[in-house]
Amino acid sequence: MRTLISTAFVSLDGVVEAPGGEPGYRNTGWTFNGIEFDEAAYELKAREQDEAAAMMMGRVSYEAFSPVWPGMTEEFPGYNAMPKYVVSTTLREEDLVTNWGEITVLRSTDEVAEVKGGEGGPIIIHGSAALNRSLSDAGLIDRYHLLVFPVLLGAGKRLFSDTDKDKQDLALVESRSYGNGIQKLVYDVRR
Repeated sequence: MRTLISTAFVSLDGVVEAPGGEPGYRNTGWTFNGIEFDEAAYELKAREQDEAAAMMMGRVSYEAFSPVWPGMTEEFPGYNAMPKYVVSTTLREEDLVTNWGEITVLRSTDEVAEVKGGEGGPIIIHGSAALNRSLSDAGLIDRYHLLVFPVLLGAGKRLFSDTDKDKQDLALVESRSYGNGIQKLVYDVRR
């Protein structure tokens, strides 16, 4: 069985929308606007490229990343080389880019569960707020890699749903605080 890892830049109040400057969100670019850069805080992101065997995202994140990431050969060599899964009910095969390696479209959480149940290394989920919420609610996420930023954003897409469900326990396996206020929190989902 493969490990499904959710990785996210998240505000203290749980918002994950537009951390890197994506258009259309009031607080776009909140991970770098007003926050001092500390390279050590992003060590987890570099490690993820080495540890993951595949990348997963929803359609909206795919459409944001696919025109840009293939050209970022120095920043994302690991991510660019690994197979990708896009979870979408609307994306067509002919909509896929041809310069970003192997890309498989999955149509449901059941298909995600099939991939997860197969052979191979960890799968890392990037961006994809709606996908994260549905996979979490379905009990498919095994680990969270969170970089929590010292900001409150109010409105915005959230990492976790507000679905009424049973409590889910997490085990803290790694943490660190940085001088700029960012906190690294790595949790395993207890089953």
